[in-house]
Formats: sequence, C-alpha cells, structure tokens
Amino acid sequence: MENTVEGAPGAHGTLVTTGDGRFALRFERRLGHPRAKVWRALTEADQLRAWFAQILDYDRFRLDPRAGAEIAFVPRAGLGLPAGRGEVLRADPPRLLEYTWDAETLRWELEADGETGCLLVLTNIFGDRDSAVALGAGWHAGLDLLAALLDGRPAEPPAMEPLLAGYERALG
Repeated sequence: MENTVEGAPGAHGTLVTTGDGRFALRFERRLGHPRAKVWRALTEADQLRAWFAQILDYDRFRLDPRAGAEIAFVPRAGLGLPAGRGEVLRADPPRLLEYTWDAETLRWELEADGETGCLLVLTNIFGDRDSAVALGAGWHAGLDLLAALLDGRPAEPPAMEPLLAGYERALG
C-alpha cells in the first residue's frame, strides 16, 4: 500500500506498510549542498535546533553519531513531555545515520547528487497508523526548514494547517 500527498509544497512523503506490519513514511529531498554539510545539519545540536523537532531542549539533547551510542531526547521545560530515549543503530558518515527514538526508527541516507549536491532520503518507521498524518506534516515542515538552513535563507515554520490537510487527504 502506498499513499502520497499531492499538491503539498516541497517534496511530499510516501507511506508504505512494512513487512512486519509497521509503517514507513519516506521523504526524498534534493539538496544543493555536499553530504558533509548536510551530515552536520543532521547531527550537530546547534544546527538541529533550527529545523528538527521544536519540542527538544538542544542544550541537553545528546546525539553521538556512532553505532551503539545512546541518544537523549530531552524536551523543553514546561511542555510536560517525558524524555525520549534512542540508540544509534547504524552510522556511516556522511552517508547513513539510523537511530531509534523510543519505538520509532529514523533512517537518514545521503547520496551524492551531481558535483556539489546530495539526495537526502528520510525514512521514519513507526507502529501506529494514526500517527502518519501528523508525522508526515511534521517531517515535511522540518525538511523545508532544513533546506532553508542549508541555503542560508531565513525561514519561518510552514503553516501546519495546509500540510495537515494535505496529509489527511492522502494518508488519513
């Protein structure tokens, strides 16, 4: 089963059912930047704070991109959210980073694309089908912010309502 979001700005996500009954939401983005630069944006807290999950406290968040390393997903104070845990499953800088975030798995692949660019493929594997719409819209918005960060453009988070509506039509 495959569903895609039509008409959403930027590259949309694709949802498939995995062989073990979970779900994989996959995004592809062509970025006009070398893999090493994108890798830093995926692994360094000072860059993650500009585009990644806005619920995290990046002064206490820890990600060591080495296989077997533990990850601490520490939420910002006042949100009333529990801390998340993760583990780096695979790391091959600057090509592959795969880690867990509680029950989810995030896989980041970077392939060279032309002289100076790269293709970023993000796959988010999760178990609850009802999470697909929110995850799709959230990653879509985050990847738009990542592209702006890499390009050196100022960016505000995209309006979530249209993204949620587009993902609801496609995946809901």
